[in-house]
Formats: sequence, C-alpha cells, structure tokens
Amino acid sequence: MHELSMAQGILNAVLETAEQNSATEVTEIVIEIGKLAMLNPEQVKFMLDVLSKDTIAENAKIVIENLEVEIECEKCGFKGVANIDDEDHYAPMVYCPECANPIIKILNGKDVTVKTISIEKEDD
Repeated sequence: MHELSMAQGILNAVLETAEQNSATEVTEIVIEIGKLAMLNPEQVKFMLDVLSKDTIAENAKIVIENLEVEIECEKCGFKGVANIDDEDHYAPMVYCPECANPIIKILNGKDVTVKTISIEKEDD
C-alpha cells in the first residue's frame, strides 16, 4: 500500500522537525498532494491518524490540499493547468487543454510536500 509508506515518511518528517524545535505537541499538519502523485488523500489522512497514535502528533489536525497538474505544452506553448483523463488511476493521460497535445512538460503536480507544521512548545 503506497499510502502507508508515504504517510510513514510524512509522519517521520513531522516528528523530526517537531523534535528539532523542542515541540511538546504538533497541532496541525498541512500537506500538499499533487494529482499525479498517485495517492488517495483520504487514505493518506487515515494512515496518518493511525500512525500518529501515541506520538506528539496524535491530536494534530491534518489538512490535505490537492494540487492541480501544471504543464507547458511543447506544441502550442500553453502554460497552466492541464486536462487529465484519470479513468485509469495507474496511468492517467495528461494533455494540453488548448490543443490536446499529449507531449507536455509537467511543471507541478507530481509531488507530496509537508507545507506547514504547527506546534506547541513549553514556556522556558
């Protein structure tokens, strides 16, 4: 299950960052998931809820933002949000919305990023 390993990687990064900043609690995690990351956002959120039990992130609010696929068309020069035929979850077709060219350069939409982490710290 791809979502499980991705959720574990996200949680590891969050906990490491929280520890480096002397956090006592993680209160919110905002994650960006590109449409071409091939992840189900709800499954990632569920896995994070399960994996974070008994950690300082156990009660964190998890916010997932879906990122559109941005392209640059090699035929007509269009730059912006692509059309996606995602009937096949494993191999979606991405093409230019202006000229329907499938030969494009993907600029954004493949990555998974921990955008922000909100923490609580003990007063010194």
